[in-house]
Amino acid sequence: MPRAWGRGRGLLPGSVRAAVDGVETAVTVAGGTIGFAAAPADGAAITAGYAFDCAVRFDSDALAVNLATFTAGEIPAIALIEVLS
Repeated sequence: MPRAWGRGRGLLPGSVRAAVDGVETAVTVAGGTIGFAAAPADGAAITAGYAFDCAVRFDSDALAVNLATFTAGEIPAIALIEVLS
């Protein structure tokens, strides 16, 4: 699968979904291009989405954890930073 969608990002295989005028349709993906079995009509609304991976690291060396209850803990936020190289 091509990795042409941004810095260090990779499209997850099988995750591309597309719809024409709100109706999901099968597509092929090759070389960063989405292909349809038949060309959508002029003026048709085309929407698409996909899942991707992105290398990240933690923003700090420690996490704030609230152990106020005995059986469950809470981590309100985990700051991440994208790894660019």
